[in-house]
Amino acid sequence: MHTILPFFLAMIAAIVLLNMWATKLKIAYPILLVVFGLLVSFVPGLPIVKVDPDLIFFIFLPPLLFEASWAISFKEMRRWWRIIGSFAFLVVFFTALSVAVAANYFIPGFTIALGFLLGGIVSPPDAVSTGAIMKFVKIPKTTSAILEGESLLNDASSLIIFRFALIAVGTGQFVWQEASLSFLWMVIGGAGIGLLLGWIFVQAHKRLPTDASSDIALTLIEPYIMYWVAEQFHSSGVLAVVCGGLFMSTRRLIFLNSASRIKGHSVWESFVFILNGIVFLLIGLELPEIVGGLRSEGIPLATAIKYGILVTIVLILARIISSYAAMLATYIFRPSVAPRASTRRRSLLMPLFLGWTGMRGVVSLAAALAIPITLQNGVPFPNRNLILFITFVVILLTLLVQGLTLPYIINKGHAFRDFMNEEEEEATRLKIKHELKQHVYQFLKAKHENELQGHAGIERMLKHWEEKTKANEDAWMNEKNKIIFVEMLEVQRQYLAELNKDVTINEDVIRQQLYQIDLEEERLKMI
Repeated sequence: MHTILPFFLAMIAAIVLLNMWATKLKIAYPILLVVFGLLVSFVPGLPIVKVDPDLIFFIFLPPLLFEASWAISFKEMRRWWRIIGSFAFLVVFFTALSVAVAANYFIPGFTIALGFLLGGIVSPPDAVSTGAIMKFVKIPKTTSAILEGESLLNDASSLIIFRFALIAVGTGQFVWQEASLSFLWMVIGGAGIGLLLGWIFVQAHKRLPTDASSDIALTLIEPYIMYWVAEQFHSSGVLAVVCGGLFMSTRRLIFLNSASRIKGHSVWESFVFILNGIVFLLIGLELPEIVGGLRSEGIPLATAIKYGILVTIVLILARIISSYAAMLATYIFRPSVAPRASTRRRSLLMPLFLGWTGMRGVVSLAAALAIPITLQNGVPFPNRNLILFITFVVILLTLLVQGLTLPYIINKGHAFRDFMNEEEEEATRLKIKHELKQHVYQFLKAKHENELQGHAGIERMLKHWEEKTKANEDAWMNEKNKIIFVEMLEVQRQYLAELNKDVTINEDVIRQQLYQIDLEEERLKMI
């Protein structure tokens, strides 16, 4: 314990420092974390970090998926559900199938079942890596929404493939009828359990006398409960967390107060940042041990690296092919929703950029580490170390090659230039802000017209409500005015929630305004 704890604290410190360095270099921090973990692993005398395969999913996946479901725009998911669904399910299955065929053909000892197992592990792109890279480049909101929505659902589809392949490897047989029924139950049951538990948690927050601290504590355990309950019923814990998280996210204004939303955002941001950092460090720290396992099995390191490069190439090609197929299908069957580019060259380049965003990371590592060491009969799991090594090579290569080149390709390719209109987004933000002022003014005038006569505080509130109150202007804000002010803030929230139903408005702009309203309410409480 005295050895592990300082090492664990040093890991967190390294994560923070490397993130600062990555921001300065303008590269995604997962890249530096993986490389740093690999270098540190060769330092003699450091404790060996091992994670129980049975716990790897349960420790990392629920909170990461829960936070992602709160961050994404559900409105954008509904708008682009066709292409998100195709990337999250059809593309993942096509990628897993491509890997399975290639592994079965080129890697000795790999059956189709083992190939699908490997394909299920490496098929889902990592949202964290893509999101970290997108901080340094500008892409259209449409593309961003597709990538975010895909990242939520492709984890579920890939892990379903992983689970079925694991059963096929363990039993040596695969019954399509049973697998189809099981697949339907995993999808429908997982989504249903997540929605049911999400509703129960919303009611609990609303009815219990919670404060900000207890609300945040509950949200930290809720994704684990969703995942655990769904797994007990042999359905998809991943889908349960995603669906439950989306349900709760769309109702955050109903069951959480302003303090819970503001403080919870900060807590979750830090918590998920640390979790992601630990996982990416583990990728580098675990690699030397896997290499040792390969040597014990008599597999040359050079040969294993070749297999890893082969699988990486198959993954990249499968995703790019799928991107072009999706674009072609959209132009044929849904031409009205196809994105328009100014030139044919840019139209052809867009799927290439979308296909190049397939960096692998957290989910792939968690799935690989979750492979049991032995089968149920006690026999060592076939090619476990080779699968782990290939997974690590895929993660390293996609992070280093795609991760380092993606910003350059986007900036130099100019495929998204026509879709970037910062002036238009700023105009939308200012328009919403002006309409919000008008709406609040009419509300105050209609509801409190009688109280305006001779009431200096309310008159000032009516004229200058949008200005921040200065610290030395507390005298006019008595309890009666404060009640009216809080009511006014709630009216603003309701107006923004209604305005957010317009699919043409960027939800990020709405969320920024809501965050400012929460801050204003918290400032008001301190007067």
